[in-house]
Amino acid sequence: MRRNPLVLSDERIADPWGRRTPYGRGGRWPERTDSCLAEGVAEEDVDAWVRAASILHSDGDAMDIAVRDGRIVGVRGRAGDRVNRGRLEPKDLYAWQANGSADRMTRPLIREGTRLVETDWPTAMGRVVARSRELIDSQGPKSVAFYTSGQLFLEEYYTLAVLARAGIGTPHLDGNTRLCTATAAEALKESFGSDGQPGSYEDIDHADAIALFGHNIAETQVVQWMRILDRLEGDRPPRLLCVDPRPTPVARRADVHLAPRLGTNVALLNALLHEVVRRGWTDPGYIARCTVGFDALCEQIEPCTPRWAAGICDVPAAAIEEAAELVGTADRLLSTVLQGFYQANQATAAAVQVDNLHLIRGMLGRPGAGVLQMNGQPTAENTRECGADGDLPGFRNWQNENHVADLARVWNVDPSAIPHDAPPTHAMEIFRLAEQGAVRMLWISATNPAVSLPDLARIRAVLSREGLFTVVQDLFLTETAQFADVVLPAATWGEKTGTFTNADRTVHLSEKAVEPPGEARPDLDIFLDYAARMGFEDKDGGRLVHWSGPEEAFEAWKRCSAGRPCDYTGLTYAKLRGPSGIQWPCTEDAPDGTDRLYGDGVSWAHPDLCETYGKDLVTGEPLGEEWYRSTNPDGKALIRAAPYVQPREWPDEEYPFQLTTGRTLYHFHTRTKTGRVPQLADAAPDVWVQIAASDASRLGLAEGDLVEVTTRTGALRGRLRIGSMRPGVLFVPFHYGYWDTPGGRSPAPGAPGRAANEVIPTAWDPVSKQPQFKTAAAALTLVAPAPRKPQEGGRDTARPTG
Repeated sequence: MRRNPLVLSDERIADPWGRRTPYGRGGRWPERTDSCLAEGVAEEDVDAWVRAASILHSDGDAMDIAVRDGRIVGVRGRAGDRVNRGRLEPKDLYAWQANGSADRMTRPLIREGTRLVETDWPTAMGRVVARSRELIDSQGPKSVAFYTSGQLFLEEYYTLAVLARAGIGTPHLDGNTRLCTATAAEALKESFGSDGQPGSYEDIDHADAIALFGHNIAETQVVQWMRILDRLEGDRPPRLLCVDPRPTPVARRADVHLAPRLGTNVALLNALLHEVVRRGWTDPGYIARCTVGFDALCEQIEPCTPRWAAGICDVPAAAIEEAAELVGTADRLLSTVLQGFYQANQATAAAVQVDNLHLIRGMLGRPGAGVLQMNGQPTAENTRECGADGDLPGFRNWQNENHVADLARVWNVDPSAIPHDAPPTHAMEIFRLAEQGAVRMLWISATNPAVSLPDLARIRAVLSREGLFTVVQDLFLTETAQFADVVLPAATWGEKTGTFTNADRTVHLSEKAVEPPGEARPDLDIFLDYAARMGFEDKDGGRLVHWSGPEEAFEAWKRCSAGRPCDYTGLTYAKLRGPSGIQWPCTEDAPDGTDRLYGDGVSWAHPDLCETYGKDLVTGEPLGEEWYRSTNPDGKALIRAAPYVQPREWPDEEYPFQLTTGRTLYHFHTRTKTGRVPQLADAAPDVWVQIAASDASRLGLAEGDLVEVTTRTGALRGRLRIGSMRPGVLFVPFHYGYWDTPGGRSPAPGAPGRAANEVIPTAWDPVSKQPQFKTAAAALTLVAPAPRKPQEGGRDTARPTG
């Protein structure tokens, strides 16, 4: 009798991390091949297995796509890959089904009056090109802006960067990575002079202590949590520190769990640094040899005792001391950081303090000793490398004329053709410019800002603005696409070829397995078509965008990356068809890639090489070349101190709660894919509001009650979940929009909604410009009692919620 892997693997919803394969410190993580095939399909029925990697988180789990009769019928993990050793998480296992959704867009749409109607590609692209030319001629290149994703391929980002920056000449190019990884990039630049992840996932195998700062790795990088769980079950397990206001699966396994008041991360880190310095748990030789700024840090943190921080963070001083001992005495410390720091008050300042912890302890560049400033999306790293996130390609410094000239040489254009007279425009500023009418054309690719950006009523008003010509390039008619003037149907993972790089710099090749539906086209083909129709030329009259397919685009990118921190010159498509992904930099001198950065000190912090001259960690103001050269003439790592500053919004009598938003393991971003997968949709079908048991008792609320969350920005409604989280905090998952609600429409002005970002104000970190999704002041009221008595304990104890 044939087994049905799809049905049998449904157990991975209830147990998303699967069975344990224990191993000890310094050992190799054992292989375990996870798979999922469609009902009625066995492995012997598969016509072909096509290589790919995960597209719904930043792990980069290597997998193979099962193809039968020209259709995707399942996936399996690739056991030889360094990232996952064959393991797959629930989104990996099930989400391929979304490719075959009946509501995939298959033809372009154009707006005729109030309606979107189907058309052909020449007509749709003709409108886009005509509007582009009209605006560039009449309003200048700054009237055109691009807002892209963290889910496209490297080749697509690079092509977009070239046509936007050198073709049109606009500084307005950013991605939704501004929402998830901008602080990671900025923190690395502030500490090491350049972007580039110092650590490696393999550090989990060697660490004797792992500190997770605002990082619910159990639900955001699920396979790496499997790796940690296997270490915990093996010989010489690591000690865990978790900093999170919620009792996540990570917190429940931690040796020390600190649940600080929202918005106080800098105060907490300053106290940890204070204790590490006071107790002499530093590496004076490393500090003297490899860093600058230690004395200023000591001066800043001198009064920041655990008792002082306890009063701000509402965490026991003894617990802070215990956490300091854990990180201060470790022989090999691995730290990870994610949205609990990145989307909160003083985001960059807090993330930099984690870097400082590793710098003063000399915990970099060797197995088990590293820091991972994590990403939230599968190709967020590529947006940063390729210049599709507000920076120049190849981690070049927009303030360094030699860097701009070098990029101009690669593109064969005059340096003046590349905008660099001011900082590149970040996403929130792009939407403000559209609101004011300065941006008149906005091209949105593979993202859904009508659900994912803060203050959604305002974003809907911007997208509805008369005079704004909007192009949306996506798989489905999303909430954002409903506002568009032109909608372009795109191919997705499994339907196109390209590379992408995960959060620890591992590059994977994902190959085309099946044809896209109808007339949907790869994003690269769409960008190439646009560039050709616009007739972009280099300074010699040749084609600016001179490649015609993904492998040619990859080779063009390699030339751009040559000699830069993210050097890809040793990689080829043929090499990436090997058994495992490969970490950049990969060069002639490092043909097998580079496990860790900064083993011999910092490489890219010299004033002539650095990606940034730094910013003030409180105000975000650029510090300038003169400051940088005088502070760091020899190009060492920078220890950057920062004082604690209270969040702009703080609970009061009218809004007594602090609101934080986040993820659930079963969904990705605005559910355009995962919400169309039965197993994932059933696991987390609708938005909820989570509250501490003590707060629920005080307010007379019960599990399952319909409640309304209000802030100074808006309101939302959801069913109540009661848990053991920190009192005074509300949690709402941010994934839920409106495409699957009756009518598929966003709420009327002033009406409560379903999306978490209806209630999130427009505020961002002054350094990274990443929006603050985790520090709003909120109120909670009962709308209607639960329709029936809930089961004892509620769902909070049954399934993870991130």
